[in-house]
Amino acid sequence: MSNENGVPAVSIKHIEADGVNVFYREAGSADAPVVLLLHGFPSSSHMYRDLIPRLADKYRVIAPDLPGFGFTDVPAQRKYKYSFDGLAETISAFVDKLGLKRYAVYVFDYGAPVGFRLAVKYPDRISALISQNGNAYEEGLGDAWGPIRTYWAEPTAEHRKVVHDAILNFEGTKFQYVHGVSNPDAIAPESYTLDAALLERPGQKDIQLDLFLDYASNLKLYPTFQKFFREAKPPTLAIWGKNDPFFTPPGAEAYRRDNPQAVITMLDTGHFALETHIEEIAAAMREFLGKNLKG
Repeated sequence: MSNENGVPAVSIKHIEADGVNVFYREAGSADAPVVLLLHGFPSSSHMYRDLIPRLADKYRVIAPDLPGFGFTDVPAQRKYKYSFDGLAETISAFVDKLGLKRYAVYVFDYGAPVGFRLAVKYPDRISALISQNGNAYEEGLGDAWGPIRTYWAEPTAEHRKVVHDAILNFEGTKFQYVHGVSNPDAIAPESYTLDAALLERPGQKDIQLDLFLDYASNLKLYPTFQKFFREAKPPTLAIWGKNDPFFTPPGAEAYRRDNPQAVITMLDTGHFALETHIEEIAAAMREFLGKNLKG
């Protein structure tokens, strides 16, 4: 379905998976090659609002909200454990519920350790990998992780509060969008304003603090992720906002160490590169997917 200008329409949907009411956006033909978009902190599928219609003429594009983010609803009786293993289990159930047998996956920020867990579990399902500031290497972790590393080393109430006060507020959210951007006023304010507003929901900040603490589990899995890159060698595009203080350019370049055919592209922007370079990223993806996805 398209609108009067021929732009593929984006559908808003919900589906139960893993006891969770998963909210997702979808566009494109049901029989087209699938592109799965996995968002990061503190955003949701909203970050893909402009990318989805730019791909959906050729691909079936699906973007879920992770549990604890956006408009995905986790019933209290589910007693959900917010960890990266938990997020990956839910998204794996979501993929199964939709009957997706093969898909290209676009990973960003938190979406990377979730998507890579899926890839390790079901390597034959991954048709291609696009990593936009989605890290899998120690050298890609920037200095901005300092307070969280301290929290990992000593998960005290005091260190938890330091992370809370530094990150989980409007200015902390806005910083992630505007840092490293040449013209911060060009960033659509509804992006960081929506994210910050959703963080103010009851219990939300404790969920995020639990995930900050559990992020250390991802570092332990980096060798496992890298083994997948090395052995499966999925077609890989690492397209990176080079001014990102969280996931730095060495993390992008490192993909070539395990997959020499990986395409590395640097953009002069920050963490949320889609907010400033949507045309460049969409064009690079269309070229990359056109070469690597058939049928």
